[in-house]
Amino acid sequence: MKKDVLLPLFLLLLLGSVSCKKKENKGTGINIFSINDDKKLGLDMYNYVQDSGEYVVLDPVQYPEPYKYTNELVTKIIHSDDILHRDDFPWTVTLLKDDSILNAFATPGGYIYIYTGLIKYLDCEDHFAGVLGHEIAHADRRHSTQQLTKQYGLQFMLDLVLGKRQGALSNVTQSLITLSFGREAEAEADAYSVKYLCDMGNIQADGAAGFFKKLIAKGQSGNTPAFLSTHPSPESRVENIQNAAIASGCDTTQYCSNAYNTRLKNLLP
Repeated sequence: MKKDVLLPLFLLLLLGSVSCKKKENKGTGINIFSINDDKKLGLDMYNYVQDSGEYVVLDPVQYPEPYKYTNELVTKIIHSDDILHRDDFPWTVTLLKDDSILNAFATPGGYIYIYTGLIKYLDCEDHFAGVLGHEIAHADRRHSTQQLTKQYGLQFMLDLVLGKRQGALSNVTQSLITLSFGREAEAEADAYSVKYLCDMGNIQADGAAGFFKKLIAKGQSGNTPAFLSTHPSPESRVENIQNAAIASGCDTTQYCSNAYNTRLKNLLP
């Protein structure tokens, strides 16, 4: 077959593949990776975090109540009707010991990592749930594989999923900690955090704004989450989150359940 025939045929097949992927993504945008690819990559990263020695992972056996509390909160969040992959992803929580880092991040496939520094910095459950909702949205809307593909290139990511670049897991995992998503992805994660908490009830739907407001008030940067450096400004993000909650008729009462302190914050090392 001639090259001038092969090229259009190849492009037709590629477009067909992308179309199928888009349907699988259920409206989250084009992503060349499958749900199983997200899960495999997330599991590889999870195993790396557990075994590499680069991270201080809190033992669930030694700290059962903090893990139980956090998993219960995640379970409540992902029961929102707006979650696409509730039954597709394992939604696994890992607590990381580092009081100097005010961050949480999610890897593909629903693996969520939370630093003790963030937990100790936050004032109440409402704010914690807001940040968790933001990270859950990144995983559920599959932003990570989209952004990592932009950063590393399609072939690199395909090789990583196929297990051909296991030595690169350290760099890619580190990239996810400081990964700066685009403005559209961050706005989507903010908006879905509000939607998830709105569905929960008895919690401040715009809880994520409380965390942002504290960071702004204290003028902190450096070890703060990468999503604060994304345009628009943090002040605009706070306003957008609060307006989204009000426009949707969500509960904006701050509850600050004491369980956040007694079951989580005060039990950490």
